[in-house]
Amino acid sequence: MRSVNFVVLGDQEIASQFGKKGTATDMTMYDKKELGAIRTYTAPNGFPEKVQPLLQTINLAEYVVFYVNKLDKFVGEQIIALDMLKKKHGVISHTYDVDENMLNTMIKNTVLENYIKTTPDKIKEELDKFEQISKDGAARIVIDHCFDVKGVGTVILGKVEQGKIKQYDNLKLLPAGIDVMIKSIQMHDDPVDEAVSPGRVGLAVKGVTPDQVSRGDIMCVPSTEQVSTEIEIDFVKSPFYKGDIAQNQMCLLNIGLQIKAAKFASISPLKLTLDKPIVYNKGDICVILKPESQTIRLLGSGSIR
Repeated sequence: MRSVNFVVLGDQEIASQFGKKGTATDMTMYDKKELGAIRTYTAPNGFPEKVQPLLQTINLAEYVVFYVNKLDKFVGEQIIALDMLKKKHGVISHTYDVDENMLNTMIKNTVLENYIKTTPDKIKEELDKFEQISKDGAARIVIDHCFDVKGVGTVILGKVEQGKIKQYDNLKLLPAGIDVMIKSIQMHDDPVDEAVSPGRVGLAVKGVTPDQVSRGDIMCVPSTEQVSTEIEIDFVKSPFYKGDIAQNQMCLLNIGLQIKAAKFASISPLKLTLDKPIVYNKGDICVILKPESQTIRLLGSGSIR
């Protein structure tokens, strides 16, 4: 079964038009099996109160649905996040009372300039044209939820970010380094023997308890993954963040679905020391954020050296 994953930004209510509501925390998922594919639409409903779910839901998706119903600083924050994370493919639309010229000015020189522009009634039609984007390689699952189910045990929800997984596969949970065995796989509530990238899966697993698993953890056949409490990035500060950054200043760091507390160990080159280990590959995009900022909460971004 093919899989296509979207993030729904702007007016998130539109997501309910595309699929059936599923998991709901600070990110809410809607999915529908249609046109020979499972299409999942994730909305960061914890945003704008918190900026973290915005980055996490964008990182879960291959494609973007941006339905703008007002122009404010939070629309600006979403545009900056999409640009930092290089989300190049999507659909953008707006309500009739949004100034189109102003919106075009806001997205100028960003990845959103190349999104398909359409009217609200044509959004779904455009979304149906997007095809599955698979990534080959050693199996890797990024985890977004984990809980205990009576009679089943530990259940992990996530996305097959790369490669293929099968029932009874033995994988490593990173950064903890715990061995985990997949007892069963579900997609769209149906049992399956295997799942390929970028399928969204529910996994019953053996070898780990929910309190040992955090959002953003990776289950994988270890290959290029690195685990460390120190990283160096090719940092580009956002022109919209007016604050200063200084050595020993604290911040939060986002890689994939991971959000970790960090400290600036040095500014040039930009090195960060983390409180807890983080999983990464060289070249991954890292976003630095300051949730307490009264203006833009995204300081900047860069690829990991």
